[in-house]
Amino acid sequence: MSNDFYGLRTQSVENQHLRLEFLADAGPRIVRVMLNGSNENQLAELPDIKWDTPNGDYFIRGGHRLWVAPEVVEQTYIPDNSGLQIENTSQGVRLIGPTEVTGIRKSIDIQLHADAARVTLVHRLQNESNKPIDCAAWAITMFRLGGTAILPLRKKTEAQSLLPDRSVVLWQYAHKGDSRLYVGDENILIEARAQLPPCKIGTLNVAGWLAYLRGDIFFVKRFQPQPNRPHVDRGSNAEIYCNDRFMELETLAPFQTLQPNETVEHIETWEWRKGVTSIEQINEMI
Repeated sequence: MSNDFYGLRTQSVENQHLRLEFLADAGPRIVRVMLNGSNENQLAELPDIKWDTPNGDYFIRGGHRLWVAPEVVEQTYIPDNSGLQIENTSQGVRLIGPTEVTGIRKSIDIQLHADAARVTLVHRLQNESNKPIDCAAWAITMFRLGGTAILPLRKKTEAQSLLPDRSVVLWQYAHKGDSRLYVGDENILIEARAQLPPCKIGTLNVAGWLAYLRGDIFFVKRFQPQPNRPHVDRGSNAEIYCNDRFMELETLAPFQTLQPNETVEHIETWEWRKGVTSIEQINEMI
């Protein structure tokens, strides 16, 4: 049982279904998830990737992180290499980062469920400055390549309407001819193959989930859509990014003005299921 992530100290929480490991001094960052009976990390491990920023080196690390949207270097890429506080809660643990140069303090509550390989994460951004901050909470989970990401375009139960019911947002480096990408009537699929240029696609997701199938292990993250509120990235609240090293599943809270001393929450629930082998099987489960 490791208490180290490439030289960084870690701690963990676990039950009979899974073990979740997080950095003990940096972050808040979740770096490993191991399912019962397996030593394979379900998340990507990328200790070698770092970016030079005005505030110092930003290490991508892999795993799961909380970012601030929209993606602006001076607000988003803030190094988180030290200063973490860990508090026990009635349902698990709370990881509290230091107040950043922007005035924002990030935290993540980790709550394991007793009945399944399921965890709820409560992401928080708190404005500890003396001025309003325009921002959105942005939860990003990084996975190993070798699977298929699934981004639903609409709810199964949506009634017929004269109004549009789907949107697709493309980034500058995304191309319709990308062999990893499939845009269907119900879902967007991206095969997680090592390939450049990167591919990123987003949508205003009203179904409230996005997923990743790798081998026979199915991962789904759920969140509460708020489609009537403004969002960054041309109205996206769910995004998928893939390059030659990793796959990311991302959810975004609505864009808002965070007043001094105000806190916003963004909640995800993760679940893993074994023995899933096809997209058709997933459509029956969701």
